[in-house]
Amino acid sequence: MGFKVLGMRGVVDACKSISRRRCMAAAAVMLVLWLAGCAAAGEDREVSIGYFNNVTHPQALYMKAQKMLEESLGADKEVNWTAFNAGPAEVEALFSGDIDIGYIGPVPAISANVKSGGDVRILTGASTGGAILVKRPGAGIESVNDLDGKNVAVPQIGNTQHLSLLKLLGENRLKPMTEGGTVTVSAVANADVANMMARGDIDAALVPEPWGASLLQNGGEVLLDYDEFYMEGKYNVSVVVVRREFLEENPDVVAKFLAGHEAATEAINENKENALSVINEELKSATGKALGEDIIAESFEKIGVSAELNRESVLDFAQVSMEQGFIDELPDEASLFVK
Repeated sequence: MGFKVLGMRGVVDACKSISRRRCMAAAAVMLVLWLAGCAAAGEDREVSIGYFNNVTHPQALYMKAQKMLEESLGADKEVNWTAFNAGPAEVEALFSGDIDIGYIGPVPAISANVKSGGDVRILTGASTGGAILVKRPGAGIESVNDLDGKNVAVPQIGNTQHLSLLKLLGENRLKPMTEGGTVTVSAVANADVANMMARGDIDAALVPEPWGASLLQNGGEVLLDYDEFYMEGKYNVSVVVVRREFLEENPDVVAKFLAGHEAATEAINENKENALSVINEELKSATGKALGEDIIAESFEKIGVSAELNRESVLDFAQVSMEQGFIDELPDEASLFVK
């Protein structure tokens, strides 16, 4: 900047050779410059955002591809995007401060909030629905009651689809074997479900998109569609969380992020064909492989892209999470939601 901050000793020395009035004026200027330097040093120069390379995080993919946040924040802020494969890894990154804002499922978001004592909070909604219950042809399953004695796959124990399945089983007077029931619930990576189903190793699977559309393309059959097993598909399948400290210290950055998130939501809904092309190109750039046009189009028939937050569904997931022992206590609503 061309200025040298002298400190108080330098001010005193300077005062020896100039008038008192000029000395006080010089001291005031130096103090302002010193305070400005301190403020600049304390500012966050970057914002780090976590997300999944998955169509249930559409705004993240769209914003990243279009560099929307980089444009709104300007050159003085660096935007870092970090992709995760599972909720627990993203939660750990939030706890360590490696990311500031994250797209994540509601169940790990709840867990993060409780375990952090309210330091991780839900900022807004991102998408709804986006999961289906698929059955293996010839498995003898015509209704949820027929899951009695069957093996049902979910992507991960303790994730949103797992808790959705547990709630569904309970509503139909069924229990997983871990609770003395008759339904085997197995954690199976989404990419492996089709092969395991073809071999007869699993009888059904509750999976998010685009894996549901892929299973149907490979011969699977719908047992319950996205709007049939929980809240007519209006439950949040992904939300956005923020670290409380980052929110308090960078409200302007969070406000610009929210504006970009809402603009991306609007763009996706207003011109879905173009948006899906942008999202698919981003998936290809990040993973080396794009989705088939029919797969991504079918997926978005079951995904609601919305910045609205269904608090009822989040609180319902919190109740099931506690009943299943994934959290020790229910979250305090005042510290669970940003507003």
